[in-house]
Amino acid sequence: MFKEYRSRRAETQPNVLKLERKIEVPAAKDTNAPAEDPDLQAHLELKNRLHGELLDRLNLAMIDKVERSELKRQIASLVTGLIEAEGVYMRSEAFSALVEELIHEVMGLGPLEPLLEDPTINDILVNSYDKVYVERYGLLERSKVRFRDERHLLRVIDKIVTKVGRRIDESQPWVDARLADGSRVNAIIRPCSVDGPALSIRKFSRTPLTMERLVEQGALSQQAANLLEALVDARLNILISGGTGSGKTTLLNAISSFVDSRQRIVTIEDAAELQLQQEHVVRLETRPPNAEGQGVISQRDLVRNALRMRPDRIIVGEVRGAECFDMLQAMNTGHEGSMTTVHANTARDALGRVEQMVTMMGAELPIKTIRSQISSAIQIVVQLSRMSDGSRRVVSISEVTGMENDTITMQDIFVYKRRGRADSGAVLGDFMPTGIRPHCFDQLVSAGVKVNPEMFKRMGV
Repeated sequence: MFKEYRSRRAETQPNVLKLERKIEVPAAKDTNAPAEDPDLQAHLELKNRLHGELLDRLNLAMIDKVERSELKRQIASLVTGLIEAEGVYMRSEAFSALVEELIHEVMGLGPLEPLLEDPTINDILVNSYDKVYVERYGLLERSKVRFRDERHLLRVIDKIVTKVGRRIDESQPWVDARLADGSRVNAIIRPCSVDGPALSIRKFSRTPLTMERLVEQGALSQQAANLLEALVDARLNILISGGTGSGKTTLLNAISSFVDSRQRIVTIEDAAELQLQQEHVVRLETRPPNAEGQGVISQRDLVRNALRMRPDRIIVGEVRGAECFDMLQAMNTGHEGSMTTVHANTARDALGRVEQMVTMMGAELPIKTIRSQISSAIQIVVQLSRMSDGSRRVVSISEVTGMENDTITMQDIFVYKRRGRADSGAVLGDFMPTGIRPHCFDQLVSAGVKVNPEMFKRMGV
C-alpha cells in the first residue's frame, strides 16, 4: 500500500521524499537489534512520535468497535500521511511492521505482543525496560525485545493492572494480576524494584494441556495417568505439590478434566487462571484492598462462601494461608473430590506446609489435632519437579495412609527414578510403580471405578 502511495505521489511530486537527511528504518526482523544501533534508535524515535500523533487523532472510544483489519487500514492510511510529513524513507516491509507495532501499542501491550503470541514461550521476564528474557522449552534466553524507556514499561504495566481492577503505585508498589487469557502477571516498581519496573508473565496455553499431551511429553506415564483418572472418578481429595514453575496449575487443569460434567465445581483463586473444561463451574477471585486499605476479600472468605453454594467439589488454585483450615474442613464435611495446590519440594514437606498454614489461623489447636485433620482430609499427594533440562515431571504419587502416634503416615504408589543425563543434556528416567497396592484400592472398587491391580506391580515382578 505504501509503495502504491509513493508511486502516486511520485507522478505529481517526484522529489517529495528526497530530503538531505533520510532515515533508513530497518525491517521487522531488525527492529529488536541492540539499543546502540542508530537505525533502531531512529526507528524508536519515529514510532514514539507517530504513537503520540495517533493517540491525538484516533477516537479511542471507538477502537473496540472496529475490526482489526479495518483498524489496521485506517492506521496505515494515517501513518502514511504522518511519515510523508516526517520526510522518512521506508521500505514497504518496514512500513507494514511499523503499522503492526503501532497497533500493538494502541490496542495491546506494545513490545510484549509478539512474545505473547509466540506459542513456544512459557514465561516473559522483564528485568528493566531494555532487558527482557523469555523461557522456551524450560530454558531462559535473552530476547531482543525492548521498551522505549521506563515510562513506556510503566504505561504497559498500568494497562494490564487497570483492566482487572487492580492498582500499582508508590503506596502499593507490587501487584498480582492476570491477562484476558488467564496468564499470570506480577509487577513491581520503584521504590521496591531498585533498577526500575520489573514484570513477570507466566503464559498459559490457549488450548490447555490435556493429560494425553502430558503423557506424550513424558511428564508422567500412561499408568500413572490412568491412576489419577481413577482417583478423581472415585472422589478422593488430591493435593498437588511442587516448586515454583513446576507445572502445578497445568496438572490441576489436566486432572480436573476427569471430573464428571454433571457435578458442580466452585474454583477459588487469587488471580483467576484455571481453565476448566466443564460447563457447571463457578469461578471466584479474591479482591485486594482499595487505596484506603478497605474492601479486601481473601481466599478464606471465598472458601467459606463456597460452602454455601452447594458445591460438589471445591478447587482452590493454591492455598497460601489460613484458608487451608477451611479447605480441610470442606474436604472432611461432604465435599469429597476437592483439589488444591501448595508450594513444597517433597510430598512430606507438602503436608508440613499445610500444617504450618493451619496454625496461621491463630487458634491454639494441638498439633496432633491438626495432623489428624490433615490425614483424614488429604488422601493423595502428587509431587512435581522441574528438572535441570527445563522439563516438568511428576516425581511421585503418594497416598496418605493415616496416623501413627503423632506422625502422618504416607506411602509412594508411583515414583520417578532418574537414570542420568543424555549427551544433549536431557534428563533420563522412568516413572514406575513401587509395587505397593494403595489402601484406597478398595475404595476405588466400591465406587465402581475399574482399576487393573496389575498396574501397581513393580516392573519385572
